[in-house]
Amino acid sequence: MNKGHKETISIRFISTAFMVLAIAIFKPFGLEVWQWEAYVHLLAIFALGLSSCMLTEIILRYLIRMPRSYDRGVNYIISRNLRFQCINTPLVSLLICLYRHFAMSELVEGNKLSLSNYLETLAIIAFLSFAIGLYWRFKFRSRYLAAELEETKLLNEQLKKLQASGMVSGSMSQNSGPELQDSGSKFLDMQITLEGTTNEHVSLQIADLLYIEAVGNYVKVVSKRDEELQTNMLRATMKQMEEALQAYAMIVRCHRAFMINLGQVEQISSNSRAMQLIMRHSHDAIPVSRSHVHKLKELLY
Repeated sequence: MNKGHKETISIRFISTAFMVLAIAIFKPFGLEVWQWEAYVHLLAIFALGLSSCMLTEIILRYLIRMPRSYDRGVNYIISRNLRFQCINTPLVSLLICLYRHFAMSELVEGNKLSLSNYLETLAIIAFLSFAIGLYWRFKFRSRYLAAELEETKLLNEQLKKLQASGMVSGSMSQNSGPELQDSGSKFLDMQITLEGTTNEHVSLQIADLLYIEAVGNYVKVVSKRDEELQTNMLRATMKQMEEALQAYAMIVRCHRAFMINLGQVEQISSNSRAMQLIMRHSHDAIPVSRSHVHKLKELLY
């Protein structure tokens, strides 16, 4: 058994013990009417809780394809823990509810299987699960921070490599012909004209585009010319801008209100709450929505 498996079992064992301890203290499910048998019931609940945790781990690993790992970044860790709780909480509640019905209903009529019985059990286990989650989040905070810093460092390294190779700053889309992809540096100087729904338009070199932001019925085009920032407003939608720039692989949508030029990203800043792209020249912090984080990572990796 490797270190990761031992740690997983240890965490689930401690979490289940915490749950049983809380149940022993507050005595729900009519435990107060039992005498020495209460300890037997608590031991059985402990076994059910631990079994549920192991079953949830199997579901996550083999069905959802999310093995336990600290090498995939803090967002992966948080997402996995959240899914674990979402699966394990109703599952262990169901097991305890069934146990109450078959083993604890002799002296307590309220333990009979029913919807209210299950909802009561679910509410108790959900509260305990939330408390346990907070404990482990605090316990592993330093590990989360280390994973977060490592992931951000890796993303920035990949970004610099792509920018240095010209794959970001000068390439066309994968659908472009090989002769265009082989001469990607030519597109650094390529002039493009972005048009609005009225007569306004803006012409710029594709490499000089920093980002495009949706502002009401307009889009704000931020670019540089001779190291000076320029801002132009066009009456257009982000969808129109996407269609106009879809041939350029380095221009990507990172948010419902933002498109950015990866070649003009100075730094990626990330934490457990959000990811931001710090742009060159303007030093604006462009948000990356959760729905676009995975796509951005795929482009960089």
